[in-house]
Formats: sequence, structure tokens, C-alpha cells
Amino acid sequence: MIVFKYIHDISHYLHSLQQQGKKTGFVPTMGALHQGHISLIESAHTKCDIVISSIFVNPTQFNDPGDFDKYPITIEKDIDMLEKAGCDVLFLPSVKEMYPEGLTDGKQYELGYLELVLDGAYRPGHFQGVCRVVEKLLRIVHPDKMLLGQKDYQQCMVLAKMVETERLKTIIIICPTKREADGLAMSSRNVRLTNAFRAKAPLIYQCLQSIKKEIKPGDISHVKQQAIEKLVAAGFKPDYIEVANAQTLELLHTWDGKTALVALAAVFAGEVRLIDNLVF
Repeated sequence: MIVFKYIHDISHYLHSLQQQGKKTGFVPTMGALHQGHISLIESAHTKCDIVISSIFVNPTQFNDPGDFDKYPITIEKDIDMLEKAGCDVLFLPSVKEMYPEGLTDGKQYELGYLELVLDGAYRPGHFQGVCRVVEKLLRIVHPDKMLLGQKDYQQCMVLAKMVETERLKTIIIICPTKREADGLAMSSRNVRLTNAFRAKAPLIYQCLQSIKKEIKPGDISHVKQQAIEKLVAAGFKPDYIEVANAQTLELLHTWDGKTALVALAAVFAGEVRLIDNLVF
């Protein structure tokens, strides 16, 4: 695996490969890697000639500075995992390299409804920061495909809209959420859970499964409320439990029995905020 720290160097190297007709797949990360990330690397191998990853903890997407400060940094372990997974190229830039103009006064993206609901409402500015860094990365790497995990369902939709509005040529591929044996969605934040909350955390996915099992055409508010009550009783603090149109993310209060749905959760387990979703 070749590691690059500077935009000029990686751009020159990848351009030469792409000139040879090599198809490239890109997996952007913020490090603290787990098997979910590695599954994206492995999937990219089946679809592309060259697999590229990046590790960059992006300060512009943290609306809570404390959350940024607590984000786990495990670079040596991450590099070892990527090498073992067969990643070909790693981009490891500094904040100054990615934001030479500074962190303020970035461009604004037209995200519409997607920025007003769920994490867009609870984390103002978050998706603007995500779009800002991912657009930068895509213009540096110019990958044929970018692979993302379904756990970040809303983020996947936001990035698809950004790629479309910015007229980028990269194709986005959404890969299934990887889970621990007890059902907890794999996340870099899981390492920050206390033992007590780690033991209870599978309840989040179980509540989403209950919504899928119990939902019926008509009013659906009661299935959402039941999930919230279960989580609160277990000591969690939900930001939201919602059911939305799986294609548009429009929040639904009634269901026609035909529309494809996604149930989404954002829950505080102590100081750690976890998200998950289930499409059905």
C-alpha cells in the first residue's frame, strides 16, 4: 500500500493509473476503522482495479467541538488493517492540506429537504461539512466509484445529491450495514461506550426490527412511540425514532401499505450518539 500525504503527489499518481485505463474505487473514512470499513474495501476490490482509501477527521462536520476532540485516533492500527485488506492507496492529509484557505467561509450546498430533517435538524451544519470535504476528496481522487455504508443512510442521500448537483462523474455504491454478532451496527463510536451501555446497545436495532414487524397501513405514530419508550426505559436518550419514505426521506405519520420505508434512529448512550436504520 502506498501512502500519500499531499494532494499533488496522490493526484499525479492516480492520474497516471487512470490514463492506463485502471478503474478506481474510493472508500473515504475518518479512521478508527472496523470491519464495516474493511467490508467496503473488500467490496471495492470486486468492482475496481485500484482501491483507494482516505483517513481524515474532518473538523467542518462536527457541530459539537467536544465531539471532534473525543473522536478516536488509531492511525497505526488503521494502516495495518487497510494493508491486510489489500488497499492499494491511502490518502492521509493534514487539516492544512485539505483546508489551506482555513475552515471558515466554505461554499454552501443546496441540499433542500435532506438538510432540514433528522440529523440535518439535530446537527446543524453537519452535512454542509460532509459535502465540503467529500467534494474536495472526489476532486483530488477522481474515482470511478465511491463506496459508502448504509448505516449513514441520510448521509448517503446527501452525498448522492451533492455529486449530482456538482456534476461529478463518480458513481456512488451503497453497501449493507455491518453488524456485531448481537446486532449493534459497527461504528467507530462504539469503542467509547461504557460496558453497561455496550451491553444494552443492541436494543436500538431491536426497536427498529419491532417497527418493521408491527407497522401496519394507516397511522404509524404508535410504533415510533413504543420504540422511544423502550429506549428511554433502558436509559437511552433518543434524538429521534422516525419512519420515512426510503426514496425521498420524507417523514411519514401514516403509511399506505405500499411505499418502501426506512426506520431511522439517533440515540444517546451516555455521551455517545449512535445512529442506525432499517429499510423495509
